[in-house]
Amino acid sequence: MKTEQLGSYKLSWPQGVFPLGGDSLALGKFATIKPRWRVCDLGTGSGALLLLLARRAEELSLTGVELDPLSVHTARNNLLENSLSGEILEEDLRSVTLPAGSFDLVLSNPPYFPIASGKSAGSARSEEACTLEELCAAAARLVKNGGRFALCHRPERLTDVLCTLRSHSLEPKRLKLLSHSPAHPPSLILVEALRQGKPGLAVEIGPMV
Repeated sequence: MKTEQLGSYKLSWPQGVFPLGGDSLALGKFATIKPRWRVCDLGTGSGALLLLLARRAEELSLTGVELDPLSVHTARNNLLENSLSGEILEEDLRSVTLPAGSFDLVLSNPPYFPIASGKSAGSARSEEACTLEELCAAAARLVKNGGRFALCHRPERLTDVLCTLRSHSLEPKRLKLLSHSPAHPPSLILVEALRQGKPGLAVEIGPMV
């Protein structure tokens, strides 16, 4: 079992559950969050993003959706061990039974590599179980009009991300490019879209956390 301290919360995960990484840390810091918001993390894994948001705003309504049974068990334990109320659903995000328009914020650290791309970092990083198109469709259904969807992804897929978001009435409003140093190209993008939002994109640049 590995553990990481996230402010006042402790995140634990066993072997076989996707580990905490810089991508989730960056997304958890980037996403807009306000007290008492209803939040849903699609593909929540260990529940790391839920803890990262809970340390930034009080009285959040926390929901995670995860298909892997071990990850579901881990996420539920992480909420319990940190005295956080919330719900972790063991369901496929593409057909999750949550009501439409239920959330102020939906977020996800999704699979990066499309099928047959020739790249692989394990099943958690391949779109075999959920494509970018399917993820954005699920987020668009769950977030309320005027609500937000935030995700992280690879820079080379920026066009795919922005076009897919807009095709599901999720208007990209914030884009942040992260790199390990000024001498290196961006290695991660963070995007936040507004459901039924007006066009207009703010672009930021920053270091990896």
